[in-house]
Amino acid sequence: CPHAAIRPVLLDEGEAEAIGYPSKPAIGVKDGSKFAIVISPYDCQGCGNCAQICPAPKKALVMKPLATQLDKAPAWDYAVNQVSEKPNPMKKGTVKGSQFEQPLFEFSGACAGCGETPYVKLVTQLFGDRMMIANATGCSSIYGASTPSMPYTRNRAGHGPAWANSLFEDNAEYGLGMFLGVEQERDRVEELIDAALAAGRGSAELQAAMKDWKENKDASEGTRDRADVLAALLEKEAGDEALQAILDLKQFFIKRSHWIIGGDGWAYDIGYGGLDHVLASGKNVNVLVLDTEVYSNTGGQSSKSTPTAAIAQFAASGKRTKKKDLGMMAMSYGYVYVAQVAMGADKNQLVKALTEAEAYDGPSLVIAYCPCINHGLKAGMGCSQLEEKRAVECGYWATYRYNPDLKAEGRNPFSLDSKEPTGSFRDFLVGEVRFASLQKVRPQLAEELYKKTEADAMERLANYKRLAGKA
Repeated sequence: CPHAAIRPVLLDEGEAEAIGYPSKPAIGVKDGSKFAIVISPYDCQGCGNCAQICPAPKKALVMKPLATQLDKAPAWDYAVNQVSEKPNPMKKGTVKGSQFEQPLFEFSGACAGCGETPYVKLVTQLFGDRMMIANATGCSSIYGASTPSMPYTRNRAGHGPAWANSLFEDNAEYGLGMFLGVEQERDRVEELIDAALAAGRGSAELQAAMKDWKENKDASEGTRDRADVLAALLEKEAGDEALQAILDLKQFFIKRSHWIIGGDGWAYDIGYGGLDHVLASGKNVNVLVLDTEVYSNTGGQSSKSTPTAAIAQFAASGKRTKKKDLGMMAMSYGYVYVAQVAMGADKNQLVKALTEAEAYDGPSLVIAYCPCINHGLKAGMGCSQLEEKRAVECGYWATYRYNPDLKAEGRNPFSLDSKEPTGSFRDFLVGEVRFASLQKVRPQLAEELYKKTEADAMERLANYKRLAGKA
């Protein structure tokens, strides 16, 4: 859901009765919990993506007029505000497990059916309680913090993403600066712990906790638990001045998840020089490019991500040059984790790419395909997830992962995850107004450019196959 208006919820027996809403036994949960899907009718934008992708043989979700669904609002309010927190019944780093995590990005002002916000929402479900975000100017900064609303939120413990916006041209450097500032403080914590351990300060339990923190300082898994344990033990022994100095820096105990987010206008064009600098730095930051292949927020201008034949501002008769391959350029460093994803095509690959990118001890770049209202989907934005699937099936977009850590294991670091194309490339193109409109004004040129677009895509795919050892 682009607006986080539909969510799964686990209910105990009393809650299942009190919510006054249909629920079913939670399969795989042994404590007798019930399972329900709740919807906020006031926050739903009516795009219909949830109903379109529903995998049930007989649709479990059907779009209905708003006035007929307002009676569902009390169940949503009860689920969000009164249902007790429960352990995730599945692994957090899986498709199903991730959806039992609270979205810390909700109810944004993005377009109905937006192709960008589902990615942002998912990232906050995986890492949001410890995220720091540098957001480039563009759609993601507008729906991300338009006064007076702020879709980034906190969980019940008060933890959530720290977010700030910078310009097109320097957002990557801005995000790197955030990382470097935190790195300095965490290094200071380590220095103080080293001194405390050398002096034998604190109880045996505290010393064990300090050693555990130091040994796992840069490990994402379990960082919240280690930080909480260390802080609690230090508070018990706060009379010691040296230990108090460590406790004073407790906000830096947790390993923060640093994300630099923006669109293709930023990453491919105006901010590319800075992005390249940040990736080359080798620092442990994560970059998420929300690739709509056009300057979405500023008027639909062509970017270096725009493919051949697409009509956009400054390319009114169809763009003549091919799309820049940002992922291949980043891979040339050899130490940058790179992934190309499409949620509607392969959700498992997406979650795997995000968790691998965040766990990788170095820079990561995740390029996400995002259908946009500027594309003019003939099927409508209620089919934006389906459009991602169609893009991969015809070879227009490929999904892959490049993990430098695999080289040390003697394995190929590049994995081409998408399958051999089977769909019609031309049918995909003419299903979007940005391509189809060229037919009306210059039909012969349109056909020539459609062929070039397909040839460009197949050339990119051939390069990926070669890297994957499938050529």
